[in-house]
Amino acid sequence: MKLSLRFTAAAPFLLLCLLATGCTPESRVVAPAPSPSESAPAPASESESQSKAKMTKHAELREKLTPLQYQVAVENGTEPAFRNEYWDNKKPGIYVDVISGKPLFSSTTKYESGTGWPSFYEPLEPEEIVDVVDESAGMVRTEVRSKSGDAHLGHVFEDGPKPTGLRYCINSASLRFIPAEKLEEEGYGEYAKLFTGKK
Repeated sequence: MKLSLRFTAAAPFLLLCLLATGCTPESRVVAPAPSPSESAPAPASESESQSKAKMTKHAELREKLTPLQYQVAVENGTEPAFRNEYWDNKKPGIYVDVISGKPLFSSTTKYESGTGWPSFYEPLEPEEIVDVVDESAGMVRTEVRSKSGDAHLGHVFEDGPKPTGLRYCINSASLRFIPAEKLEEEGYGEYAKLFTGKK
């Protein structure tokens, strides 16, 4: 009984202490959870990484290519007919991707189509050619792109000569010509047999 009275007598004093130190339930401070902006930065999403890589690649290509080559190969442009580098080139050799350097066509399958652009009836390395449906310009065509460099090359049509019946109408700006006599020097020696008769 004495203990109960002592506790009751001390209760007002304890209450004053709690109020003075701010320890009542209502005055308890709880730190707010960090907002997303305050938390550790999340790693860049895959799409952001791809976007940055694409921007870097395009910057490198702008340095590597001429303005016309960039416009045609990267921006899917078209060079003027009869006013391009290889439309009437009759020298023996191969044509490689201006971006990746991969062999694409050979002078052995090049022919005069009368269109004003280099034309071939078949590719030198078919696995390096990718067909894409092109619905631009108000028509449906088959665009051809390079697999390794993803360069816009031109279009393929079914009005070519035998034996394939195909016409690969290609922009000169998307190609680099390697003369037959420089194949070894340029690292394309395996294709020299096309022009020397060696097997």
